[in-house]
Amino acid sequence: MAFTGKATYSAGATLPEIAEDVSDLIGIVSPFETPLLDHLGDPRRVATSTVHEWLEDQLPPNSDTIDAGHTFTDADVDTDFPTDNLDRFRIGDQVQADGSREVMIVVGIATSAGDLQVQRGYGGTTAEDLTPGQVLRILGNAAVEGDDSPAARFTNRSRVTNYTQIFTAAVEVSGTEAAVSQIGVADELDYQKTERLRELVRDLENSVINGVARTTAPEGSGGVRRTMNGIIGYVNTNVFTPGAGGIPAGDGAGSDELNEAVLNAALRLVWDESSGNIDTIVVNGLQKRRINNFITSARQFTPRTDRFKDLLSVYESDFGVCRVVLSRWVPADTVLLLDSSRIDVLPLAGRSFHYKPLASTGDRDVGQLIGEYALELRNENAHGLVRGLAVS
Repeated sequence: MAFTGKATYSAGATLPEIAEDVSDLIGIVSPFETPLLDHLGDPRRVATSTVHEWLEDQLPPNSDTIDAGHTFTDADVDTDFPTDNLDRFRIGDQVQADGSREVMIVVGIATSAGDLQVQRGYGGTTAEDLTPGQVLRILGNAAVEGDDSPAARFTNRSRVTNYTQIFTAAVEVSGTEAAVSQIGVADELDYQKTERLRELVRDLENSVINGVARTTAPEGSGGVRRTMNGIIGYVNTNVFTPGAGGIPAGDGAGSDELNEAVLNAALRLVWDESSGNIDTIVVNGLQKRRINNFITSARQFTPRTDRFKDLLSVYESDFGVCRVVLSRWVPADTVLLLDSSRIDVLPLAGRSFHYKPLASTGDRDVGQLIGEYALELRNENAHGLVRGLAVS
């Protein structure tokens, strides 16, 4: 028998008599995670000025280059030739050219002529051809017993500068909005604070990676906004492209797809450049998939395997054990190679993210989320990046 009583579908198109059934949850789909900041952790120090500086130093170089414009009369006999930086050598230095087994010893430095004077085939080694542009490495200096102290050598420390950047967002909630019952929200003002804080921390990570300081008046003014230099803006020594500068070509039709040979070569070149320890590889989703493919050929399955695992979270090479961090803010064609011990994201003293209530001129609660931060990236040549990778 058909139902003849009143039912929900007979209550009208707008269902005026039926209570709403709304889940007491709010779903947020916008990305707000900050994996790089989470990996770096909180700094132990704070910045104390809007112009943040730190000191860097290095040992005297132990290599130089034969002048590229020099012409050898007899490349395996000539004992006098110019170098780009003659002051790096001392009499008694044993030197060796890259790719050569011949050892030479410096017997004189002709400052007026700009020539290094050496004894060829030192210690019974066989003289080999030298070429303009070839790198000379100093093995070490041999002092004469009882000799006077050599002239002092030193390097000057250098200052590196970055600037604090202010991140801010406003919060306004009307008195009525704060008073009514909310679905999924106990306090609308607190909810808005949380949302704006997520937004600002997201922007901080993006700026730490991609930010650029102004070229003029970077310290800012009443009418000039102050911005910080990010990681990509700082790294300029170790910037690699597949197929150039000692980096092999990648896979794929464009010969620029990331593979293990490309990554290993970049890690080796950074290791050659400094005493840094690359422990962090930061990539976006596309390059993370390429790194995961490093283990494709090594995967094994048994008849009982019911899980397909295609994930590489730690990459261990001869040049460091690296945590692979997935950050959506890294450019699609770029891989960051970082020594996390030399990176800090510092708040200006008393200016880490906080909520500041503002005077209200009406029936509303008004406030502002504020934070001021600077990136400190020490020894940029201890880090590296690979760019120009395939993005499809």
